[in-house]
Amino acid sequence: MLLTNYEGRPGVGLARAVLEKGGPALDAVEAGIRAAEEDESVRSVGRGGTPDILGRMQSDAAIMDGDTLGAGAVGALSGFLHAITVARRVMEKLPHVMLVGDGAARFAREVRAEPAELLTAKARSAYEAWMEKYVPVEVRAAIDQASLAEYAWTAGRTLRNKGTVVLLARDVRGSIAAGASTSGWANRYPGRLGDSPIIGAGIYADSRFGACGCTHVGEMAIRAGTARSVVLYMKTGMSVQEACQEALRDIGDLRGGFLGPLVVHAIDVYGNPCVLANEDVGEDMDYFYWREDMAEPERRRALVIRPD
Repeated sequence: MLLTNYEGRPGVGLARAVLEKGGPALDAVEAGIRAAEEDESVRSVGRGGTPDILGRMQSDAAIMDGDTLGAGAVGALSGFLHAITVARRVMEKLPHVMLVGDGAARFAREVRAEPAELLTAKARSAYEAWMEKYVPVEVRAAIDQASLAEYAWTAGRTLRNKGTVVLLARDVRGSIAAGASTSGWANRYPGRLGDSPIIGAGIYADSRFGACGCTHVGEMAIRAGTARSVVLYMKTGMSVQEACQEALRDIGDLRGGFLGPLVVHAIDVYGNPCVLANEDVGEDMDYFYWREDMAEPERRRALVIRPD
């Protein structure tokens, strides 16, 4: 079975094909996310994604093997199309879990990852229009030396593009895997990492219990350790629905900082799905679910559960 959010729509067919042929959940996750990274219509992942406030495109990604609890992640990776594949190579080839920045790019070259220019003309135009509207000309003229903190808050208030592709899969052997990839918060402060590359915040998978992936305001998932929490709640005996609800209660306990929407995607060990959000974000709450007894994947809408 597989579950992916709306941003993962280009990869549903590829991930499903891997699983139908008896392939591993890890392969399905990687294949599905690679398709989203390639698709320019997905405005927050890979090619066509959104740059930081300096106009630089960088990618974050993570993948986790629920059988071994092995994981790999990259952050602030520049110049390569498939961050999810580089993350998987980190898991397979290094004693580390996460690489960032120049080290991530060096490793991507070492494993012969596909180089690419990710900033499209459409994304650049949107970035430039936002900068002209919200950042004074004198700041833009000296942006490398300017104070930019206030504009990170402005980006958070004016832009809803905080998307990520997450994909959760279970194969015929019962192995579970999770993955995520994103170009990050649009017009973010340079160097910002969200939850996507952070194991336990943005994704977590354990084949004994289930998996979880989060989208939207990753700062909240980091603070609450949301993905790991959902799986731990299932470990205590909660249903996948109860686990997601409890995780959203944890989100409701956050005070201060940047607060906003968070969508929690989860499956249990049997492949039962649950997708909950703490507020309505429209089409961004849609997800696709498929299991082996279904003729086609179903597009569904997440439930909104406002924390008490």
